[in-house]
Amino acid sequence: MLTADELNLQIRGCALNQRESQKKLYNSFYGYAMSICDRYTSRDEDASEILNDGFLKIFKEIHQFKPAYTDVVSSFKGWLRKIMVYTAIDHFRKNNKHQNVIELETAVVHLPVQEESAFEKISYDEIIRFIQDLSPGYRTVLNLFIVEGFSHEEIAGQLGISIGTSKSNLAKARKQLQKILFNQNKILIAQNA
Repeated sequence: MLTADELNLQIRGCALNQRESQKKLYNSFYGYAMSICDRYTSRDEDASEILNDGFLKIFKEIHQFKPAYTDVVSSFKGWLRKIMVYTAIDHFRKNNKHQNVIELETAVVHLPVQEESAFEKISYDEIIRFIQDLSPGYRTVLNLFIVEGFSHEEIAGQLGISIGTSKSNLAKARKQLQKILFNQNKILIAQNA
């Protein structure tokens, strides 16, 4: 990770369209940016497309970056995160404009108390993979609402859907994720038996 002085130097270089500064900035924030992009898609190719589109926006607009607070690195990471999230939203809109969301089972899955301890064995990477298994509409609403803290009104405005659809997609995403976790829990219990 770059220090504040190194970051300021690279930002100035990027504002002057210097390829070496762009390369250093890209390499320094690649992992952080990719972790954001991965949450919004189930395919590595789509995550890479979002990441690269996001960095193109960053390089195009970097001359407008002004640190929001004294910690330049954290401020830049927040700015980068916002661009990646909005790029993921644009990607979703572009690729799902005419797709219908497939309805899933709406039954609520309740887990017995004795099986809950198996969930402690599920890693962060596995949870992200399970989220990636959600349909694009559900995954996007879940990420925007839970991870990014958007309201249903903001999600509806960004995705061009109704507030009711946003709420419905969130509820269905939670149910689908619960079902995935329930099935994973059954596998873990069978392996430990």
